[in-house]
Amino acid sequence: MIEKKLGDKDRSALLTLARSAIGKALGKTQAVKRPRTLSRDLAQNRGCFVTLRQQGRLRGCVGTIEPMDPLARGVEENALNAAFKDYRFKKLSPGEWDDVSIEISALTLPRNLAFTDWRDLLSQIEPGVHGVILSRGGGRATFLPQVWEEIAEKEPFLDALCQKAGLGPSCWKDPEIQVQVYEAEHFSE
Repeated sequence: MIEKKLGDKDRSALLTLARSAIGKALGKTQAVKRPRTLSRDLAQNRGCFVTLRQQGRLRGCVGTIEPMDPLARGVEENALNAAFKDYRFKKLSPGEWDDVSIEISALTLPRNLAFTDWRDLLSQIEPGVHGVILSRGGGRATFLPQVWEEIAEKEPFLDALCQKAGLGPSCWKDPEIQVQVYEAEHFSE
């Protein structure tokens, strides 16, 4: 599990930042409410995802796995991208604003899994704990740890991730597959 968690103040600041960034873009709020000073945790480069839900259904989810930006900046950018640039959904409209809830996932650094075969791979993956990244050639995809709530079994989880990556069914059994895992601290409004 994640060793250090964000404090309530930082969580609240990130949720406020994400909501106000989207609200400003929709003309619903006057300004983006960025923290006046960034705590050490919010200034740390960290991967993150912002997930939008509408009546419990996915409405957008965009993020960065690698720690390229300070967490606060990543949350702001990914909130806007989840609302307006997730290719799976039309842009969020002002009429949807009140029905959307925001979830933020702050990620640990991904680590490579070394495994001898697909059975060994299955033994190392921890449902509900690990986010998983599969890659081979030009295909790559990830599922956040929260996806285990929807796909609880390892093999169907990995099969769905293979499909998302465009790598074909059961690609995770291929000896050429590369697998990384990470953890996520996630919180929502």
